[in-house]
Amino acid sequence: MINTENVLYIKNMVCPRCIKVVKEELEKLNIEILDITLGEVKTKKSKDQLPIDKIRNVLDENGFELIDDKNSRLVENIKKEIILVIQNFRESDFENINFPKLLTDSQNKEYHYLSSLFSKTEGITIEHFIILQKIEKVKELLKYDELTLSEIAYQLGYSSVQHLSRQFKKTTGLTASEFKSNLTVQRKPIDSLT
Repeated sequence: MINTENVLYIKNMVCPRCIKVVKEELEKLNIEILDITLGEVKTKKSKDQLPIDKIRNVLDENGFELIDDKNSRLVENIKKEIILVIQNFRESDFENINFPKLLTDSQNKEYHYLSSLFSKTEGITIEHFIILQKIEKVKELLKYDELTLSEIAYQLGYSSVQHLSRQFKKTTGLTASEFKSNLTVQRKPIDSLT
């Protein structure tokens, strides 16, 4: 039987490649993994039987972090949920997404509590985190050069291309066309947007 003593909670696991890296690194430490998902690793042994210092070090070396407290896990779950929605969007998704309801339902907590905890822990609001994630998705789509800014605005649920343009400029300091033509401007990793 798996209990919480057999679960490692890991910050910054945001994609399938993250799962692969964490799995490979833990296997190098001879840790028997029962299951691994974004942000969680279920092991055969309990935490007190594992080389936690070695695990912490190898995670740190790869840009991850072991999460020890309940509130940090909750904030990480909120971030993970938002990142998954934005990175895996479909054209019609954003019309129907109500992030407060989505987070309330997925975390089984009142939104006011989630919002307050997130702001206190991360130093920004959930809404600002959502904007940062959306702008990073816009950057990705602009670099692919397959969609117009108008199409991107529509797909990401912006009320207008002007709204997206204002938000993009405010967040990045560049217009969308300046970003697109400037080869030296790099995208940011989605797990470091706060």
